[in-house]
Amino acid sequence: MSIELPKLNSVVVYGLGAMGRPIARNLHEHQLLLGVKNRTQGIATGLANELKLDEFEDDSEMFSKADCVLTCVSADDDLIEVINDFKGHLKPGSVVIDCSTVCTSTAKNMSEELSKLGIDFMDAPVSGGVEGAKKGTLSIMVGADFKTYKRADDLFHSIGSQVTYMGRVGQGQATKAVNQVLVAGVAQAVCESLAYAEKCKLPMEKVVEVLSAGAAGNWFLDKRGLSMSKNQFDKGFKLSLLHKDLKIIQDSLRDAQT
Repeated sequence: MSIELPKLNSVVVYGLGAMGRPIARNLHEHQLLLGVKNRTQGIATGLANELKLDEFEDDSEMFSKADCVLTCVSADDDLIEVINDFKGHLKPGSVVIDCSTVCTSTAKNMSEELSKLGIDFMDAPVSGGVEGAKKGTLSIMVGADFKTYKRADDLFHSIGSQVTYMGRVGQGQATKAVNQVLVAGVAQAVCESLAYAEKCKLPMEKVVEVLSAGAAGNWFLDKRGLSMSKNQFDKGFKLSLLHKDLKIIQDSLRDAQT
């Protein structure tokens, strides 16, 4: 009979940007958040004070009391940097869950490095945008050992509404790469179609309404169509990050052909 491993319930969130901050808030709401960390320390201090989190003597104490660190950073080099910052403080049996979008090779390398310390790793990139992070309705694609994945059931369902186990470490990032190809294509199609509608001097609100109700309806049109038509670009996913994601895909395809 297999022994069920303990659930993760003392989480440190490392990376408090547009996605990491609302993820931390949702974990706190579900009583799973132990602490927060950001490379800009003032951001972490501000959120810790806002949420009235326990104070620690230093980062070493905080990480040593965690059973999980959830990372959410912008790029591969950032992930490597932050994991190197805290991995020496974690106890064996703890878990690192990465919600960033990075190369599958980076996820696999981090898993191998952490396993030497008795620490498990999951790549768990997310989709759903800042709105999804705030509402706790993210779609999460997970690559991990299955027993490790089951330890994070409560954690994942506190931040997402669709949690899918994709297989071994790296498969989460591979799935996110597929997601980003679709995101880029749909975003370009929506932008071009709305630009054409504008040239035709069509009423943009009605255009978005009628397109959303038919076969052309999609998340990007629904969430960004009206705001774009009004030249409102004050929220959403940075184009530079989408370019980064597409470069990851381009590089992985090139590597697969060599």
